[in-house]
Amino acid sequence: MSLVNPVSAEVRAALERVTVVVVTFNSAHCLPDLGRALAACPQVVVVDNGSDDGCASLTPQHLPQAQVLALPQNLGFGAANNRALAQVRTPFALLLNPDCELAPEALAALVAAADADPQAAVLAPQLTNAQGRPDVNYRWPHLHWASRGPAADGPACVGFVCGAAMLCRLSAFEGVGFFDERFFLYYEDDDLCLRLFQARRPMVVVPNVTAVHRSRGSVRGNSPWRSEYLRGYHHAQSKLIFTAKHQTVARAQRQRRRLVGTTLLGLPLRLLLISPRLAARMVGRLRGALDWTPPHG
Repeated sequence: MSLVNPVSAEVRAALERVTVVVVTFNSAHCLPDLGRALAACPQVVVVDNGSDDGCASLTPQHLPQAQVLALPQNLGFGAANNRALAQVRTPFALLLNPDCELAPEALAALVAAADADPQAAVLAPQLTNAQGRPDVNYRWPHLHWASRGPAADGPACVGFVCGAAMLCRLSAFEGVGFFDERFFLYYEDDDLCLRLFQARRPMVVVPNVTAVHRSRGSVRGNSPWRSEYLRGYHHAQSKLIFTAKHQTVARAQRQRRRLVGTTLLGLPLRLLLISPRLAARMVGRLRGALDWTPPHG
């Protein structure tokens, strides 16, 4: 166990009010960094989605304070978060990807922002990549407005924040619920944020608080091609589920036809360029679109 830099009493008091929820899947390589970043957080729940890299058994070495929920199989990102959120007893929960690092002082700053805006349901930091460049991790709901313009320079009410790092005020989710488990991977945060937006529960980005997000760095495994295939599969499935849920089934059916057509056109180019990962993702996208079943009723 690594030595922990001490935090102030003020920061410690803020951290006591938050449960950090981390969903892992073949994320054992992320545990050392997570252990250092979350060492000062007294409440941590790690939900392991049936990893085969020993992630669940290795977690106590790096996060001895964490409660580990080891699921026998991969239930999906939203479903795993829901299992943890059902057990949270603190007023706030921080949903944090295993490839995302948020310093304890930054988390305390988010809690302070929540105290300053007691109506906010979700508060999010500005995500940056490993080189420190800001990501676009917030916007208006894309069904209503195509967001443009510069990044926020102060706390701003938004219509969507990326699920990689979200501080949730749990009392504000009453009547809205948490993740829709029909979304196995992708679009579960779009769906949740849109439901909060429709219920007039504010979501606020706090750009002076930053977190490092090593995008797509949370999953490693013995079969990277299969991982890319599954990314493509679930992205296509979730995109169609989202469209059918929040727009119309007919629109989702048209979207599926476009997905199939553009994928069939683009796949030969990927094969000619000898890009196996991208080709695997496109095959997964094609299979996901073909397997999607329109809802009835």
